[in-house]
Amino acid sequence: METQTVLNTQTLSAKEWALTIFISGLPLVGLIMLLIWAFSEDTNIHKKNWAKGSLILMLIVLAIMFAFLFLFGGIALISNLNN
Repeated sequence: METQTVLNTQTLSAKEWALTIFISGLPLVGLIMLLIWAFSEDTNIHKKNWAKGSLILMLIVLAIMFAFLFLFGGIALISNLNN
């Protein structure tokens, strides 16, 4: 148990970070891996926090995208109905 705690708090190497970022950039696999890394108990704490932050940023960007979609989509719809 103590060995697992030490492994979960060690700093990741540049190669591990590069692989992590590459995997998270893959379309569907990346989202699934971010969810696994964010909520798994045996994931490195640094990778876990990074995955949670990445998921939060994804949600914020998704919310902004939908807001613009509805705003400009609504404006286009009203403009089209007036013609």
